[in-house]
Amino acid sequence: MTSVDAGGLTASRPGGLRRRAVNRLVTGLLALSVVVALLPLASVLYVTVVKGLVRFGGYFLQHSMRGVGPLDNTGGAYHAIVGTLEQVSIATLLAVPLGLLAAVYTVEYGRGWLATLIRFFTDVMTGVPSIVAGLFIYAFWVLALGQGFSGFGAALALTILMLPTVVRATEEMLKLVPDALREAGLALGVPRWRTILSIVLPTASAGIITGVMLAVARVAGETAPLLLTALNFDGINVNPFKGQQAALPTYIYSQAGAPQKVALDRAWAGALTLVLLILFLNLIARAIARRSRVHG
Repeated sequence: MTSVDAGGLTASRPGGLRRRAVNRLVTGLLALSVVVALLPLASVLYVTVVKGLVRFGGYFLQHSMRGVGPLDNTGGAYHAIVGTLEQVSIATLLAVPLGLLAAVYTVEYGRGWLATLIRFFTDVMTGVPSIVAGLFIYAFWVLALGQGFSGFGAALALTILMLPTVVRATEEMLKLVPDALREAGLALGVPRWRTILSIVLPTASAGIITGVMLAVARVAGETAPLLLTALNFDGINVNPFKGQQAALPTYIYSQAGAPQKVALDRAWAGALTLVLLILFLNLIARAIARRSRVHG
């Protein structure tokens, strides 16, 4: 009997038919689950795009709310875009190096109490509510040190929220790098730090970049920490180290709380701007990751 005939005989038996039916049923349920999970996301994106396009445009992206009255049909989110870019950029510059160093130590060097302490605090920080990070920076930076409200204070709060995500993502990616690569570098007489820098990190770079972008996407939409550290501002403040500074989350919050329809339209346009900004940053990160994978 040939293998084809054997397969046909097996499928024709009651047990084989039952297995095929169960397989199709489970496959259909999984596909249905994916559709059900994607429906809320698609609905949110659809509503955001449709309502956001009412005000979204070149004027909205190039003007601030300086001098705009409650009933004026003008104003934009340029000042909030500048604030978000500055605050998220500073937070990324602070969180990524610290997160990488912590993850490299715990995976490549850490065997004692310090590595255990780092992992413990990383787990604790993962569950910290964003408002707690804002309250900590408010009490320490704004009140205790007397630095006042600023975009840099907001960036410090966002750094606290980014760190655990960066550390955890980097740890998992470093653990996926085969030990054979490390051993090959050490066997050639390459110092351990050089092996990590030239072999291990480039190998895990795609996953690390993805983890960093997840952290950026998380903090870019945080509102509570910004209300406690940077407040809000209707004008353009390009200096993150002095004075109140707006951001897209606080801009959306303030506009959505106003009773006028034009303000609500601005809030939807600000939400669409934030979504497009995060999408743009993710596309850049994927291009960098793809390029590093090709050259690696």
